[in-house]
Amino acid sequence: MKNRPLFVFEMANNHQGSVEHGKHIIREIAAVTKDFPEFDFGFKFQYRDLDTFIHPAYKDRDDIKNIKRFKGTRLSQEEFAELLKEVRDSDFKAICTPFDEISVDRIAEQGYDYIKIASCSFTDWPLLEKIAEKNMPVIASGAGSDLEDVRMVVGFFLNRNINISLMHCVAEYPTPNEHLELNQIDFYKQLFPEIRIGFSTHEAPDNTLPIKLAVAKGAEIFEKHVGVPTDTIELNGYSANPEQVRGWLEAARLAFATCGTEGERYHSTKKEQDDLAALRRGVFAKEGLPKGKVIGPNDYYLAFPCVPGQLVAKDLSKYNIIRTLGEIADADAPIMRTDVEVKDVKQEIPDLLRDVIGLLTDSNVVVPIGSTCEISHHYGIDKFKEIGVTIIECINREYCKKILVVLPGQDHPVHYHVKKEETFVVLHGTLDITLNGETKTLKKGDLMTVERNVKHSFTSKDGCVFEEISSTHYLNDSFYDDTKNFIRPRKTKVHLTEEILRTINGK
Repeated sequence: MKNRPLFVFEMANNHQGSVEHGKHIIREIAAVTKDFPEFDFGFKFQYRDLDTFIHPAYKDRDDIKNIKRFKGTRLSQEEFAELLKEVRDSDFKAICTPFDEISVDRIAEQGYDYIKIASCSFTDWPLLEKIAEKNMPVIASGAGSDLEDVRMVVGFFLNRNINISLMHCVAEYPTPNEHLELNQIDFYKQLFPEIRIGFSTHEAPDNTLPIKLAVAKGAEIFEKHVGVPTDTIELNGYSANPEQVRGWLEAARLAFATCGTEGERYHSTKKEQDDLAALRRGVFAKEGLPKGKVIGPNDYYLAFPCVPGQLVAKDLSKYNIIRTLGEIADADAPIMRTDVEVKDVKQEIPDLLRDVIGLLTDSNVVVPIGSTCEISHHYGIDKFKEIGVTIIECINREYCKKILVVLPGQDHPVHYHVKKEETFVVLHGTLDITLNGETKTLKKGDLMTVERNVKHSFTSKDGCVFEEISSTHYLNDSFYDDTKNFIRPRKTKVHLTEEILRTINGK
């Protein structure tokens, strides 16, 4: 079952060092997310053990922006526990980013659902080793890392059987559209098809184009910084307020709805089918048709417009056998679905192929790897066992080699070639071949050459496998005496899988 999209709200230091303001942010975002039940949501904190994280000589350096910010927004573990309870009470998944090993232990002890790896820590190997010890699901952002680092980090967690999701991220705050590099989502999905790929955003908070594109590209996890402004608190250029979060989620909802079905063919609506039917050509009788007539190309023509319930060109597949249920009296009458029985015979192909494989296996003939196969069914698949042949093409250059399989009782109609000369060598069974009206029976080991422009046909009472060695085979170089009732196209390609070839070749 496919995972639901996960939207992660990053509080970072937007709690401003106030537990109550942090709770307020969580509650305000929760009031928005309740209107989007089709999504999963998570709230994310950042943990730093500032007593050990900051170098002792720099603890009082308020002239360094981030040191001043970290110290000014510091919360105790008891205060973070209050925020974590608020996250749980609001039905968010709990996510936290550690920046040091002590914080990893605290995250595991407090029972968070995910550990998030920040882009700046993506290749912090001592930290990654500590995270791996916890065997918790990981979400990692790799902004600024080269491809080798990305491969190494993903492989590091996969090799330890740790659930890792990879986020495309650009660490410019805020990120302009022209730097978003959203094609990296496609790149990651192709590179790591076994893991979830997401998008960690830093664009301006009222810019909803990136989330729509990320959804369309198949991202499954989305992360955005959030906060709530007050008279004294102003949000930075990449953090979204609750209304901007609502707009972000509505854009995602619209994008998911617009993208539609994933991983399978979509289900057409009745309106779509009705609109298409009004544009299709209908099937009309050339003349009156009797009851029980199998309708062939000489019995109908196609014209526009069709009427509701009429056979259309789509129904004239070579796999469909169409038989009249009653008399169709008038020429030019539309042939209605209620007038005929339509039998789909393509499900019969596997049964036919089993007979061919059985005969090939009995013959001990080796079919080269890479050979292509097609069945000729001149008068339809339902008559293949009576009239037809299986052709396996091994090579076709200036010289050509094919293996032909004739089932017991199967005939191949009279025809000739203009460009190709061919020699038949019987490998298994017997072949009755007729050249210019004279029939000869060939047994295993017998050889016969068919020169250009010589009419020939063949059949086999007990089944035959023979080799055709010839000059180059050209399309449209087979000329038949009787083509009036041929089904077009008269050949169906069949894929010879490795499993089928192993069966045939006895491996």
